[in-house]
Amino acid sequence: MTKKKHKHKGHRIAAVAKGSIGEELELKPGDWLLSINGEEVEDIFDYEYYVDSPSLAMLVEKANGEEWELDIENEYEDLGIIFENSLMSEYRSCCNRCIFCFIDQMPPGMRETLYFKDDDSRLSFLQGNYITLTNMKEKDIDRIIRFHLSPINISVHTTNPELRCKMLNNRFAGRALGMMDRLFAAGTPMNGQIVLCKGINDGEELDRTIGDLVNYIPAMESVSVVPVGLTKYRKGLYPLKAFAKEDAEQTIDLIEGWQKRIYKEHGIHFVHASDEFYLLAGRSLPDAKRYDGYLQLENGVGMLRLLQDEVKEALEGMADDGGEDRLSIATGLLASEHIKQCVQDITRKFPGREVMIYPIVNAFFGEEITVAGLLTGQDLAEQLKGKALGSRLLLSSALFRSGEEVFLDDWTKTDLERALQVPVHIVKSSGQALVYAVLGRKSEKEADTDASGAGYELKNTVE
Repeated sequence: MTKKKHKHKGHRIAAVAKGSIGEELELKPGDWLLSINGEEVEDIFDYEYYVDSPSLAMLVEKANGEEWELDIENEYEDLGIIFENSLMSEYRSCCNRCIFCFIDQMPPGMRETLYFKDDDSRLSFLQGNYITLTNMKEKDIDRIIRFHLSPINISVHTTNPELRCKMLNNRFAGRALGMMDRLFAAGTPMNGQIVLCKGINDGEELDRTIGDLVNYIPAMESVSVVPVGLTKYRKGLYPLKAFAKEDAEQTIDLIEGWQKRIYKEHGIHFVHASDEFYLLAGRSLPDAKRYDGYLQLENGVGMLRLLQDEVKEALEGMADDGGEDRLSIATGLLASEHIKQCVQDITRKFPGREVMIYPIVNAFFGEEITVAGLLTGQDLAEQLKGKALGSRLLLSSALFRSGEEVFLDDWTKTDLERALQVPVHIVKSSGQALVYAVLGRKSEKEADTDASGAGYELKNTVE
């Protein structure tokens, strides 16, 4: 270890885990990581790549300005260093102006973070975000291939270059699709997303897009097709129309036709319509086997089928405990009937439980928004006021900000409890969690009623 005076900044250390290699090296909060093996550390991916080795050389600037050159024998162990910025870099904002962007349809006066449009490839790997590729350079693709990062989730929308430029309002949007060719050649696993806009990228254009994406199998593992979400705040934006029942039927027919052809050749169904299309068309949800392992749950593909199957699985082997209770569940219009079916399965085996189901109209964003994840505290309070709620109100964790007890409109769980004068229990998004929450049991791991489950994360393509 050598010491010398030199002032330079890299990535500031926020904390060092007790008993870690970092603590043994006398690293402290306030120190700066400058380089590893003589290489500049751009972000968390560089860091993880370089430390994943039996030994390394690290250059650190101490808080007093001294530079320490540390030769570390770590044998692939984590160093226990926590940085101030978990990404070790600023988030990349979106450079598109998509005609379907949900964030452009947000009402004014909400917290600033909800208006930030990310399009950062690194968040695709860390959080599962879908990216358009327009923010990426060849060096970014090089790093993905070099570091073997996967899967990368791509907002395709259309493979027609001219149409993609129009939909994203970015003259480079069509050219960016070429990056998928390099990812495919490298065997990098991919998932695709298509936000479907009526009269724009549906029908023949959707048929073309699916046909083009099939050529990326097996690297591309799945593609979701989801209807554009339209709020009441679209003044001055591109004139988009909501899908009707007939539109949904035609979309499903097209997708299922492709599924049959693709399955025959590749053994996977590959392209999937979101639950919303099936509900809009009034059709039964596909069987579980049609979802190929539920690779597109975050895009609302197969969520309701999985929930129903998980409820039935959780109930197997259970017997009536003789308990009695009255409680309530509030959810969005889209899923309400399926939630009712799940609850009926539960109460059939446990007849002492009475559960009231309340579908909530989304007055905040507009009645065309029917998913539960975009409900607000104020809509819940207004529409549930004076209703029979029983001993407690159950709400899905999807209604709350990830890791917190805060709704989109900054109402908190506590605010809602005060407004309704009833305890609110947050239920993780699984069938088992729903069963145990209805039964009032807390012993099962999946039945934890806190906000630690997956909550909302608004992105520029939220539907």
